[in-house]
Amino acid sequence: MPPMTQREALDILKAGRNVYLTGPAGSGKTYVLNKYIQYLKERGVTAAVTASTGIAATHIGGMTIHSWSGIGIKDTLSDSDIDLLVQKEHLFKRYEKTKVLIIDEVSMMHPEMFDALDRLARAMKMNEKPFGGMQIVLSGDFFQLPPITKGGGSIYVDSSKAWKSMDIRVCYLEEQHRQQGGSLENILSEIRDGEISYSTQETFEELLQNRERRSGEPTRLYTHNADVDAINEAELEKLEGELFSYEMDSRGKANLVTSLSKSILAPQYLNIKKDAIVMFVKNSFEEGYVNGTLGKVVDFEDGMPVVETYTGKRVVVSSATWEIQDDGKVLAAVDQLPIRLAWAITVHKSQGMSLDAVEMDLSKSFVPGQGYVALSRLRDIEGLTLLGLNRMALTVDPYVIELNKWLLNESLKWSKRIARFSKEEFAKMHEEFVDKCGGTNDEREIAKNKAAKEVEFEQAVPSHHKTLALLEEKMSLKDVAKERKVTKATIISHLEKLKSEGVGDFEYLKPKSLAAMKKVIKEEEKLSSAHKKLKGKYTYEDLRLARLFL
Repeated sequence: MPPMTQREALDILKAGRNVYLTGPAGSGKTYVLNKYIQYLKERGVTAAVTASTGIAATHIGGMTIHSWSGIGIKDTLSDSDIDLLVQKEHLFKRYEKTKVLIIDEVSMMHPEMFDALDRLARAMKMNEKPFGGMQIVLSGDFFQLPPITKGGGSIYVDSSKAWKSMDIRVCYLEEQHRQQGGSLENILSEIRDGEISYSTQETFEELLQNRERRSGEPTRLYTHNADVDAINEAELEKLEGELFSYEMDSRGKANLVTSLSKSILAPQYLNIKKDAIVMFVKNSFEEGYVNGTLGKVVDFEDGMPVVETYTGKRVVVSSATWEIQDDGKVLAAVDQLPIRLAWAITVHKSQGMSLDAVEMDLSKSFVPGQGYVALSRLRDIEGLTLLGLNRMALTVDPYVIELNKWLLNESLKWSKRIARFSKEEFAKMHEEFVDKCGGTNDEREIAKNKAAKEVEFEQAVPSHHKTLALLEEKMSLKDVAKERKVTKATIISHLEKLKSEGVGDFEYLKPKSLAAMKKVIKEEEKLSSAHKKLKGKYTYEDLRLARLFL
């Protein structure tokens, strides 16, 4: 049976079930959350949108679960703590009206914290059902960097009492909407399975031997803050020209402002010069950039930097605002230019980004999952320059590997169960949950609540299948790459994946020089050895393409 789709996950969410939404980076978890949040708003159902970290909260337009819940900096609550919090009128009213609690990046939350949230919610709602009867929507990926205990070990949220009491539905999304190259998707899948193939080892060896930059000016990822700060300061110092400085403005409650300013990627003080490499740290589809878009400062207009992105778009950068809201009321806000120096950033701060070109050094990886997080930032393996790698970089916690198998099986179980229901039966369940929450199913009211015209939900087509459509037209590799706006190497990755699936006929792409390469490729185990033996006459792309026809 195929993996769960985004549409199926939404059907389960709309039925009011407690859900854990998971899947690899780029599988569409945030997209599904945003679709559900929009659905609830249109029907007047109050939802609390939160995340375990400030960075994750800004991605979904919410606040940290610590701030929303009232727990603050604590990870556990005593009975007296709960009694004091229940007496706070504004908190009590917040819980009273909230029907759906969404927590993103829950995999980074301590189980003690999760249990404390459950106990507090039951007290606030005066209801002994899990979380006081609210629908709980969790999202995360246990392969991301784990919560670290004071003792140095990692304990995951699934070990909490609350998790086990929730009757949770696992929705495991596996479609890829970030990575464009099949090779990268395969590598990440192998890391998640805990089994690195010989082919992947060969890929890393070739990357370490051939460290030329793949495309554009890469962002450098390092595991330690000291390396990142030193590189950015040194690179900025090298540049001639005037130094422009921008200080963050803030307003609102002091403690929330401090929390917000620390959680976002925009710096308190931004120093830049012309030719500085920068990265956008906020989404603005109207302006033409997203969180992770890279570019270079090419000019200044009226004191504002002009950034040319690596796709060739020029953006006059203006101040952006980050907010902490509660039921539409702004509790705290900061204003700063939505860019930061990006010659280098830490792996930790790269979580949630999608990057085109990355130069990474994983030789100092010190916790399981760091290599996976760093590699999953990439859209395409061709954007990777690898400077170093150690054993830890490609390891993941064995417990997480076993947990992942359970999650996949659970998701498959729910996929089979929901297949029994008709559209009409789902529609009835959806309406009943909205009614239970005090929302509206009246189409005229829903229309009034919509902030924008309804956009029909579209299932994303896997990237290599988009390439297949062009191959069926017998287009050349060069033309396919141009049409898809990717490299030829990426298209070859797509061919490799299509071949593994037994799909497509691309015999017409067989290279004329196949005979000259065939013997050497068969004799040599590694492409790097074949490349060397053929004295560089053929590129790695030529050799990979030829290998498809052996």
